[in-house]
Amino acid sequence: MTAPRVNVADLTEIRAREPHRIGEEWENRRLRQVVRRDGRMLLVAADHPARAALGVRNQPRAMASRTDLLERLVTALARPGVDGVLGTPDILDDLLLLGALEGKVVVGSMNRGGLQGSSFELDDRFTAYRASDLAALGLDGGKMLTRIAFDDPGTVRTLESSAQAVTELAELGLMAMVEPFLSQRRDGRVVNLLDPDSVITSIHVASALGASSAHTWLKLPVVDDLPRVMDATTLPTLLLGGDPVGDPHETYASWGKALDLPAVRGLVVGRALLYPPDSDVGAAVDIAAELVHGVSR
Repeated sequence: MTAPRVNVADLTEIRAREPHRIGEEWENRRLRQVVRRDGRMLLVAADHPARAALGVRNQPRAMASRTDLLERLVTALARPGVDGVLGTPDILDDLLLLGALEGKVVVGSMNRGGLQGSSFELDDRFTAYRASDLAALGLDGGKMLTRIAFDDPGTVRTLESSAQAVTELAELGLMAMVEPFLSQRRDGRVVNLLDPDSVITSIHVASALGASSAHTWLKLPVVDDLPRVMDATTLPTLLLGGDPVGDPHETYASWGKALDLPAVRGLVVGRALLYPPDSDVGAAVDIAAELVHGVSR
């Protein structure tokens, strides 16, 4: 399937001559109920580039072209069964101007300060949306990466910042999507620990952040022994796709099994859907939509 052409020149022209249009478009955007009748959700994730994470599989610069990324996102968001998108302000503003966010759930990425491969990667500072910004623009929630490294004193600052964001989002009645990992530095790289016990520990830490858990959702990886892992929480959870490896059909099968668990309410997937091996974004998204919602809507 060929993605629709995105005219970057038009986007740049609007940004240069009519920047006020972005605020007006947010104000006039058609909204929707966040969780619909089946209680499930499929979101496309597009916040990787802001953390300097541009690679997909063995292509380290796969996400470097903004035009290409936007075309893939527009294709994905137009498919039946896709509920919305998770992204940073720059990407969401572009999608807004392209008309791709009408009637969609929109979750803003809040902390992108821990750049991949940097000496400060575990310092997950809040560098994008604040809770007040999300409310003012009519977004549906905010997502925060919350990596927990027992040997890094900076972790406590990340936990404090995430807790404050959860509290502020709850006060505004907005979803707080917390993405926790137990992490370590190994040979100069930050590695997320994906064994069941590590994920369970991260769940318990993340679930207690903030003054209220009423609007907290979790964003978790698909790992071994997932029924035991998901027994660690009553919070609604979306499963992430991560950097895709191996046979996509095996990935889809693992998602399908995970979606049978009560706490698992859907998927928030970026690279695995936007950059499938055969480049057919629409087909990959349709498979995920059928897994999440049962039928294309």
